[in-house]
Amino acid sequence: MSVDLPDILEFIDGGWDKPALELAVALEDPATGTTIAPAVATSPERLERALAVAHNASGTIGPDTLEAVADTLEERLERIAMLDAFATGVPLRQTRLLGVIVAGSFRLAAAQIRGGALREDRDGVEVHRLPLGPALCLVPWNAPTPMAAHKVANALAAGCPVILKVSELAPYGSIVLAEAIAEHVPPGMFQLVHGDARTGAQLVADPRIKAVSFTGGVAGGRAVATESAPLFRPCQLELGGNNPLVVLPDADLDTAARMAAELLTTLNGQWCRALGRLIVPAALADELREAIGVRLESLCAGEPLNTETDLGPLVHSRHVATIRHAIQGRAARSFGDVPAHGNFLAPTLLDGDSTEEIFGPVAGVVTYEQVEDAVQLANALPYGLEAYVCGSDTEFARTVARRIRAGEVKVNGSSIMSLDLMTPRPAWGISGVGEEGTAETLRFFTGARVVGVEGRFALHTS
Repeated sequence: MSVDLPDILEFIDGGWDKPALELAVALEDPATGTTIAPAVATSPERLERALAVAHNASGTIGPDTLEAVADTLEERLERIAMLDAFATGVPLRQTRLLGVIVAGSFRLAAAQIRGGALREDRDGVEVHRLPLGPALCLVPWNAPTPMAAHKVANALAAGCPVILKVSELAPYGSIVLAEAIAEHVPPGMFQLVHGDARTGAQLVADPRIKAVSFTGGVAGGRAVATESAPLFRPCQLELGGNNPLVVLPDADLDTAARMAAELLTTLNGQWCRALGRLIVPAALADELREAIGVRLESLCAGEPLNTETDLGPLVHSRHVATIRHAIQGRAARSFGDVPAHGNFLAPTLLDGDSTEEIFGPVAGVVTYEQVEDAVQLANALPYGLEAYVCGSDTEFARTVARRIRAGEVKVNGSSIMSLDLMTPRPAWGISGVGEEGTAETLRFFTGARVVGVEGRFALHTS
């Protein structure tokens, strides 16, 4: 199966154009490792134009418009899924599932507006949720179009003019997303730019940007926060996660193996909620490793556009090199056969803990004797995005889960989706600041204005 790649275009001030700059890094076909073309970036002058346009833009994006964008996207979801699979190496079966987020984000945003999310009146006092102003949405390469859709839909619903910067390594699906938005949203309220960290830095440093929603690594999050702090500008930061799976002594071995294998290989391990640390009773460690290995060795590794593929290549050869360097010299065991060509890496379990996020199909294995030790191990690192607990006694597993310092803790589950559509996706520690979610992201792009006639709470001193 092949895919027709779109031209990489920027959308600024209502017009499409080719980015003027070529970057040193090359776009690749992850399945073969071959170079396609240089990655591109919007020029500083064009970024300045985008900032000026966003600064002067205003308008209300009502629920009907958001629904119209969703309708247009529905017709293009298969193309977006194929483009994201090609760019990231994630199997098409998975990018198709994630495609529900692309159109769904606009429908959910529309539903919230219709439901009165921008008014929170109290006892006759008006509480208006108003747009903060021009919003910058920075998305990474691992699930580029779904994350872009989630951020942009909510920023537009809040009334913010949006500048979307996508990763230089995975620009294709966001082109289709931008085309659909541009068909319905007034010029100036949405703009698409391209580039690497330098592009992001120019945009983040500009005081005309009034809100930044960033998903990416810890270093990038620190840079966004550092630039934003003097401006007292709100940031929504979803960063890395070196997530533990605590296997309890009474866990069903097959369930634990399934969870570990899925968490290790979903999105080819390239997601912030992937398995980073397998915390297992010492008495079960060898048996569980073997059970995980059986599952991993049964996976079909191959081209991401093949619908039979369970495990695809990593996004880029430089990412493969980074992971190999991170595990170099470590005692480890890899499972399954992967193609010798392209950016493939076999799923790997390391002997001993993994103290840093690796962002690939690699996890450390650490053993414990007492459940109390397992909880301490789970909380030993400064990350706090996601955690998982596996145990047959679900009430006891819940008790353990409540003691783990993470934004979300799943018991006996390993889905890429949240526990509930309307629950927040918080981040603790160096995994981020603030909360994402269906309601939380819309609220992030707003500020409150309270209006009313002074009444029963008044206290006069004269």
